[in-house]
Amino acid sequence: MLSIMKTKPTSKEEKIYLKKLGNRLKEYRIKAGYSSYEYFAYDNNISRTQYGKYEAGGNIQFNTLIKILKALGVTIEEFFKGFD
Repeated sequence: MLSIMKTKPTSKEEKIYLKKLGNRLKEYRIKAGYSSYEYFAYDNNISRTQYGKYEAGGNIQFNTLIKILKALGVTIEEFFKGFD
């Protein structure tokens, strides 16, 4: 199962999951009608720089992920469906 940590990921597996998570965020952002991550971040009061890192596979805190999913109108269950 995916673990979301506060520190930099150390294992290859964690890096792979974070990259998948970033790709999934990008997918749902585009489905929400945002061609640019910067516009999405700006419209939802999220640091544009930090959000860009999340989509690139950067580490993310769970509470931040929840905030982003709410802004995208996506449930946790929907977001992680088929995520392995």
